[in-house]
Amino acid sequence: MNKAMESISVFDMLKIGVGPSSSHTLGPWRAALRWIDHCKRHGYFEEITEVKVQLYGSLSLTGKGHATDIAAIMGLLGTDPVTVPIERIQPSMDELAQSGTLLLNGELPVPFQKEKHIIFHKKFLEFHPNGITFSCVLKDGRKKNMNYYSIGGGFVVQKERKNAKKKREKFSNFPFPVEKGVELLAYCQAEGKSISQIVLQNELSLRSEAEINDGLRKIWDVMLDSMYVGCHTEGTLPGGLNVRRRAFDTHKNLMGSRPYSNPVEWIESIRDTEVKFRQILKWVSCFALAVNEVNASLGRVVTAPTNGSAGVIPAVMMYYMVIENHDANFADVRKFLLVAGEIGSIFKKGSTISAALGGCQAEIGVSSAMAAGALTELMGGTPEQALMAAEIAMEHHLGLTCDPIAGLVQVPCIERNAMGAIKAINACEMALDADPTKAKVPLDKVIATMWETAKDMTSKYKETSEGGLAVQVNVSDC
Repeated sequence: MNKAMESISVFDMLKIGVGPSSSHTLGPWRAALRWIDHCKRHGYFEEITEVKVQLYGSLSLTGKGHATDIAAIMGLLGTDPVTVPIERIQPSMDELAQSGTLLLNGELPVPFQKEKHIIFHKKFLEFHPNGITFSCVLKDGRKKNMNYYSIGGGFVVQKERKNAKKKREKFSNFPFPVEKGVELLAYCQAEGKSISQIVLQNELSLRSEAEINDGLRKIWDVMLDSMYVGCHTEGTLPGGLNVRRRAFDTHKNLMGSRPYSNPVEWIESIRDTEVKFRQILKWVSCFALAVNEVNASLGRVVTAPTNGSAGVIPAVMMYYMVIENHDANFADVRKFLLVAGEIGSIFKKGSTISAALGGCQAEIGVSSAMAAGALTELMGGTPEQALMAAEIAMEHHLGLTCDPIAGLVQVPCIERNAMGAIKAINACEMALDADPTKAKVPLDKVIATMWETAKDMTSKYKETSEGGLAVQVNVSDC
């Protein structure tokens, strides 16, 4: 795949969706919607009499644990992962099981049984480990097939990369096209601007400032809501591992009896709590755990850059708001998200954000780097220090495996978000105290190393649940 020279917006890197996985849930959901659109544009949608979904490689091996089958069905129903009420997902599955009929795009009834019409293949397609094929039979007996690949972070492509030309055209129209970290720094130095200011200029070539602000507010609202919901929901996560939610108890112990009635008041109340080192560690971990407990229960989160790593960036932003700067507001959130999104896009262009390609270094490692760089700018660091922080964060995630027990985004995934958030804050502080001109490892070198490490990593540790914790720890142990 050609990773370079594409216009990747902040809104590509930070997408609102449904958990538990951006590549295994959000990607197949979006792929189904794209396939329906393809059928309509080519004039045979109304001729469809039967539909099948075939899952390959990693999508098959850990698909049930990631709710890939449910996501594909929700996409076939024509629902939008950004807006569909979460509470409608299970009733939709129950209605389908009872009726045996799927209302394709909410308008065309076709017979459908999940066990018969969703097929799990263990083999891998050549282009990418996350392959999905939508097949249909038409009234005249003709068959149509279309392959899609969920390449991480909710991004969906076809092997032909039909949108690649458009993305390259948009990239050439960016006032500051960035492929590598060194190019971003060159723009910052030449223009005398911060990273967020450079990124904002690129975003303004795609949409108005009002649209940018509105989009970023919606992203932050979902991030804040996922932390709030996770901190106020107790019980056990679905999936069979019987993982107990922990954010609720941690939050309760930290918060005490301070009053609040909504997320905004909640922020103010947290600012009044004790903030010794231990409490800071617990708060940051609590925020991260909360998001990924919501994610694990098919809740709404923001891919950052993936669903499995969705807790790191909100937790670090929240740390800044409730610990470092009690006057922090949306202007700070906007800076943070712009920087984080740009750093994530550089990783995507130079390496991968797909655990099926790169292991967990591609998810938690990248999210930690994104958060570290973004926090550094908010803390007054230079662009050079921000990219140094991103490098430090990734350097200490290199080689991190993806081996989820039972294919669920729970163990070790949820805890890893807490660890990634803490590492991001630590990387920021180290960079702020350092002279970037004396750094031994540039960001671009660590990105190249991450990609080489990904290629060397055995497939057992790339979201297949065929090695590591996934085989050493049985479901019965849990």
